[in-house]
Amino acid sequence: MSVTSHEHEVDAATGTATTGHEWDGIRELNTPLPKWWLYIFYATIVWALGYWVVYPAIPLASSFTKGVINYSSRAEVTAEVAQLTSARAPMVAQLAKASFDEIQKDTKLLTFARAQGKAAFGDNCAPCHGAGGGGSKAFPNLADDDWLWGTGTLDDIQTTLTHGIRSTDPQTRQGNMPAFGDGVLKPAEISAVADYVRSLSVLDVDKTADLKLGQKVFAENCAACHGEDARGNHDLGSPNLTDQIWLYGSDKATIVEGITKGRGGMMPNWGERLDAGTIKALAVYVRTLGGAR
Repeated sequence: MSVTSHEHEVDAATGTATTGHEWDGIRELNTPLPKWWLYIFYATIVWALGYWVVYPAIPLASSFTKGVINYSSRAEVTAEVAQLTSARAPMVAQLAKASFDEIQKDTKLLTFARAQGKAAFGDNCAPCHGAGGGGSKAFPNLADDDWLWGTGTLDDIQTTLTHGIRSTDPQTRQGNMPAFGDGVLKPAEISAVADYVRSLSVLDVDKTADLKLGQKVFAENCAACHGEDARGNHDLGSPNLTDQIWLYGSDKATIVEGITKGRGGMMPNWGERLDAGTIKALAVYVRTLGGAR
């Protein structure tokens, strides 16, 4: 592309002066912007300047200009949340005092608990367990009626929410999968017991797998927590190894990794962050997800 410059001329076809620039034989017309467009553009500049004066807008070294009306969206949201909290306070207090049986029998209180619990779940639990409680790798599915701690009763759920799992709470639920690869079991024994565990869930195992060795290793090292029948222990958080529900995955490599390095996920103790009424509401909501007895 070649660019040349000419003195301002008037285009014969349109009668409009040119800018003096030409690109490959095409001359640029010096067509002014419409007056209405310019006026709107100038008005937006004036509006922006006025906005900077009235509202918080300009960053400073450690703060920002407050604006003549001293408006703050954060303060407005904080006030709205405080107002909502105040409006809900009587029902939340009633929830905190009521037993789960009383909540279940009181339609109004139960409806409020479910709504309050759903909101609290979205704010605090969904990032790990998913919006619908479906969970993901290392985060339990709360809707499948398969429970590591307890059997899914409202009291069990409340205890877990309040004290957490392997948290800093003195009453937290404790129990973890030890690292058997740390000098406890040999690689061949880990491989064998991994095949045996897969066979318990009726998963395909290699024809060369030594299931007898795996069963022996399981009985000597794993049955103490998972039970002789491998159906787990709700008091220790030991999962059922026969139900085809896997927290980390059912492929052999993942199982070998868990046996070798151990497992021990953590759930926060929400008793330090949420009030008793909200925790009860959360327990009620989690139960409604479909995985409770």
